[in-house]
Order: sequence, then C-alpha cells, then structure tokens
Amino acid sequence: MKDSLFSVGIDIGTSTTQLVFSKLYIENTASAWTVPTVQIIDKEIVYRSDIHFTPLKSEEIIDAHSVRELIEKEYLKASMKPEDVDTGAVIITGETARKENAEEVLNMLSGLAGDFVVATAGPDLEGVLAGKGSGAWEHSKSHSRTVMNFDIGGGTTNVAIYKNGDVVDSACFDIGGRLIKVDPVGTVTYMSKKMKSLCDHLDIDLNVGQKIGGQALDRITETMAEAIVLIATHQTHDPIYKLLITDHGLTFNGKIDAICLSGGVADCIHKTTDEDFPYGDIGVKLGQSINRILGKSGLVVEKAIETIRATVVGAGSHTTDVSGSTIRFDASVLPIKNIPVIRLSAEEEKMAGQGRVDAIKKRVDWFKGQSSGELVALSLMGSKSMGFDDMQVLAQDIVKGMEGIRNNKLPLIVLLDNDLAKALGHSLKGQLSPDEPVICIDSVTVDNGDYIDVGRPVAGGQVVPVIIKTLLFGY
Repeated sequence: MKDSLFSVGIDIGTSTTQLVFSKLYIENTASAWTVPTVQIIDKEIVYRSDIHFTPLKSEEIIDAHSVRELIEKEYLKASMKPEDVDTGAVIITGETARKENAEEVLNMLSGLAGDFVVATAGPDLEGVLAGKGSGAWEHSKSHSRTVMNFDIGGGTTNVAIYKNGDVVDSACFDIGGRLIKVDPVGTVTYMSKKMKSLCDHLDIDLNVGQKIGGQALDRITETMAEAIVLIATHQTHDPIYKLLITDHGLTFNGKIDAICLSGGVADCIHKTTDEDFPYGDIGVKLGQSINRILGKSGLVVEKAIETIRATVVGAGSHTTDVSGSTIRFDASVLPIKNIPVIRLSAEEEKMAGQGRVDAIKKRVDWFKGQSSGELVALSLMGSKSMGFDDMQVLAQDIVKGMEGIRNNKLPLIVLLDNDLAKALGHSLKGQLSPDEPVICIDSVTVDNGDYIDVGRPVAGGQVVPVIIKTLLFGY
C-alpha cells in the first residue's frame, strides 16, 4: 500500500537560511512473509524558498525570533500550515552551530512540524552532509571513485572525501565569500581575523573602513582559490594550506579522481555581473577566481547536483524497521529518540586495534559539543563469521573508541548490519561496569548523518522497533 507525507527541511547557516517542502511517497516493500520494511519509493520537491541572509544578533549567535518570523512567512508563501507537515529537520551549520543557540532556535521553531530532527552540524558533519547533497557521495559509490567535495560557504569551506561511497576524511578551511564584507562602493565593513592574517602574509594593507582595490581583491580571492588546489593535491606543507586550516587538516593522501563544488560560492563560479559586490561580500569574485584557477589546474571537476542547497534539500524521512531477534539491550534506557549515527568505512572497520579506536573517536568528535547530551550510535557492518578472539578485540576497540560517550554516563549504542548483536553485546557488557547500559542490535543498516529512534521491546521482548531518519538530498 502506497502512502504519502509532507516533509520540511530548514537549513540555518552562518550566512543564509532556506527551507524546502517535499512530498514523500512511502510503501511497505517487504514480501508478505517477512517483517515490514517501509521505504521511500519516490520524492517530489513541492516548494523551495528564497535564499535569505540568516538573521544574526552577532557574528556567532542566531536571532531566533527573526528566524521564526522568516520561516513562518515562507510557510505562508508555500500555502503550508504546521498541521500539514508530517516531519522535518532543522540543520544548523557554520558558526551558528552552537549548542545553546541551537536549543534556543529549536524552542522557537517548536510547533512548525510534529517530529523535528535537529542537527547542529559541526564542520566535519557539515562537510559530510554537503557531500551527500552535492552528489559527490553518490558519484563515488556508483563509479567506484574517490571524490573530494568542497562546500564553499560564507564563512568556511567544508571538505569531505568519499572513497567508493565511504567517508574516509573530512576537514574545514577558512575559505568563504563573506570573510570580507563590503558596502556598495567597496569599503570594507567586516574582515575576519583569518583574512587579516592572510593579508599580512600577502603584504596587503587592508583594514575595516578602507576601500578594497582591484589588485588586492584579486590576490586575496585567487590565493583562496589556489588553496583549493593545494587541498585537492595534498600539498599540506604549503604555508597557505596551513594558514587557512580552521581546526584540523586532512590526513588522507590517496589519489583523488575528481572534485565536486557545492555551497553558495559554487553558484558564483559561472556568474557574470557588472557589479563587483552584488551580495555585499567577495563571494562572486571568489567564485570567478576559483573558475579561473581550476581551469588551469588539471583537476577533474564533476558537476554538483545541488550547490547552495546541498547541506539539506529535504528533511527527516522515517523508515520503520525491526531489529534482529539476536540482540542485547538494557530496556531501562528505552525508548530513545533522535540519536545521530556514526559509521566506519569498510577499511576502518578492518583496522583492529588503535587504528579502529582512533577512527571511532574521530567520528564521535563530529558531535562533540553539538548534540544534546552528545549521545551517538555507532554503526558497523560486522563480519558474518567472527571468532571469539576477534569479537573480544572488536568489543575492546568500541569501548575505548566510545570512551567520551561512556564518560558522560550515556548508553553505549551499537548497530550492526549482520546478525551478531547478542554475542557482541555480551562481549561489550563484559568489559563495562554493571551499571553501564548497552544497546546492541542487528539487521539495521544506517549511515553517517542518519538519526534513529529505538522503541521499547515488542514480540515478548525479542525485538525492538527502530525508526531510521534519513536526511533527503537533491532530486
């Protein structure tokens, strides 16, 4: 039986805010003698809002009241009422992705959809989500290639690398169109600290209140454009590469088959205009510089499916699933809702020992200070045939890798594709204190950026219902 529901996706970034309404068509695709598997079989975007500058109280803090007013106006323009919306997601990104501010925005937006997923996406997670929205992830998976996505926004450029569909690395750099803001005649009204450092490195004398000249502007934007080539070609020792790192650089040094560009600046790459600063910043000039520099670089550039809307083009689709029957859980902590998922790549999962521990910790850090309570669920494929010793090592690596979760007195949640949750759950429990809860369930496949709800046990306690909430991207 086919059914439909309406979904809203709201993306609140440092520079821009937008929303998209989608109609999702869902159907139980399982055969009559198996457990239900409700899947999205088709999607239709019914309304895309204008791109608005995000109302801010400061460079870091969102004006939550003004954001709600903006979104309510877009609901009216779309002829949608809150009661028409079945589900949705709010993605808060960039410098606005601050825990206390995100919660304020969530409270201000309450009532606009029945069951919001709220993701305050730090730079690594934002890069991963943008790469999915741009099509870099799908291209990597379908063509068995390694693709690097650059999501070039107003304040930062978030980079994610996909190898055969797996996320293998991510980073963030201070490359963006609104790092320098200007008035209509080119007088600088705002300049980030990192841009001041870049100007000092280039021996350019530029400060707030001065006009930015053509030669200086070209040198600044072309240097940022050249940094994209440095990043794509692993020139990590170059002083410009080092200068523009936001928090950490990339560690992956394998061959990059293609790059993909998303974000607001990607929309400016082929833009022709008589105005130098149509948006009150250097975004158009940066896009034009990127176009010139990439044209001479020899890099293969794949066209993005979505650019400025790549981070989120729709919102929480709900797929109902039922866990396997060989599972291990502490019922006292159920039900739980809106738990973000982290997943290791196939290569990372095989790295028994410190390599696997570090890979788990790196994923956990994506959500550090971002989600309420910082609870995350670890997803693994899991070997179909695993011996006792290997099982103990895997459990030990998970316990070490999820140390930050455990230190916060939060449940240890592990999701497995294959049927070994009971054995792994017992192995995990054996390495933890008796009061540390464990939820280890199998027959559930999820990916980085998904969210899950786990309900109370059913069928005499043999299984638990799982709701998988997957952010929808460009179609």
